[in-house]
Amino acid sequence: MTKTVSAARASAFLLLTASLPCAAQAEFAGEMGVQQRYFLQDALLPEQERAQFSVYAQPEWYHSWNDGYDSLLFRPFVRYDEVDSERTHIDIRELIWLHVSDNWELRTGIGKVFWGQTESLHLVDVINQVDLVETIDYEDRLGQPMVNFSYIMDMGTLSAFVLPYFRERTFAGPDGRLQLPLPVDTDNPLYESSDEERHIDWAVRYQATLGDWELGLSYFDGTSREPFFVPAPNPQSGEIQLRPFYAQMQQVGVDTLAVAGSWLIKFEAIYRDVLDDDFFAAVGGVEYTSVGVFDSMYDLGLLIEYQFDERDELSWTGAQNDLMIGTRIVFNDIDGTEVLLGVIQDLDNSSTRGGLIEASSRMTDRWKWRLDAYFFSSDTPTDVTYAWRRDDYVEFTLEYYF
Repeated sequence: MTKTVSAARASAFLLLTASLPCAAQAEFAGEMGVQQRYFLQDALLPEQERAQFSVYAQPEWYHSWNDGYDSLLFRPFVRYDEVDSERTHIDIRELIWLHVSDNWELRTGIGKVFWGQTESLHLVDVINQVDLVETIDYEDRLGQPMVNFSYIMDMGTLSAFVLPYFRERTFAGPDGRLQLPLPVDTDNPLYESSDEERHIDWAVRYQATLGDWELGLSYFDGTSREPFFVPAPNPQSGEIQLRPFYAQMQQVGVDTLAVAGSWLIKFEAIYRDVLDDDFFAAVGGVEYTSVGVFDSMYDLGLLIEYQFDERDELSWTGAQNDLMIGTRIVFNDIDGTEVLLGVIQDLDNSSTRGGLIEASSRMTDRWKWRLDAYFFSSDTPTDVTYAWRRDDYVEFTLEYYF
């Protein structure tokens, strides 16, 4: 199960901060929902089911004082899944104290940070660990303990991060789907560092807007969020399972976004040194938006991105030489309806491809529906998506905001 910060400590912290003088009332909001997944094919394993129902809640408590120069944000997350015990989990996404000054900011606690610009893959985004039991698109992340200092200048923002505790990646349980070829032993991870999860990682990032360009430069030194896997026998059954191994790494990253009329030009690249080996990876492409296509109220966006990774088949993402083509339809209606369709094709293997559908719309001020679908195809056992070749699924979520 995912390691979480003690609820008792969090409650005590909130009680202490509640006694602080405030310039504004505390705000309480959040969302909750029900979700139904349906897999289109029978699973590879007999204990796996085709239907998977879950409920979740993500409340948010915000409190500010000192004329707004200090604030506290608390955002926990909880999900109950009727099938997968590993997907039933609690996490503190954010419990962060923010102090702002004229030209600097200090964040302390558990936070979320996003780096990147591209649609199909986020290479430079290394601060928060992936919450893989939530979705497979790497969009959901676990809360990360951190101290973050940002200095704001006319020429951009320089940020430094100290990350004193590492979060392990989550994986589906024995009854869940979207598994790896062998069970993952999340209870016994391995680390290159003798400090294990208490190794102190650090990072710096410079971000600036230069005319029509947004530029990000970053450096990370610490425990890799992307595990390797070591086969090992289960002590009880003797069956072979995978133990996650978290190595130390150094990564240099760059991400850019340029606006040129109706065009968006996106690019991310990393150079990473891990386990005495180094590699280069990049993803880049364009998005063109036609406003009021065919004299209608709809906006039609066309996306194309190319993914490259020197590791070839060793890439965890499988994006070693792939092409993503997609379209985004914005209805421009009062409900904010949007649809994204995409296909990712492996250029080295015609049988390996994936597809996605993401659609959402509001029903009222508080209710919203969301539809997500993912499709996988691979005839190559060494491909990362081969284990998911029968895990095509459609997911419908009904969300309530309060």
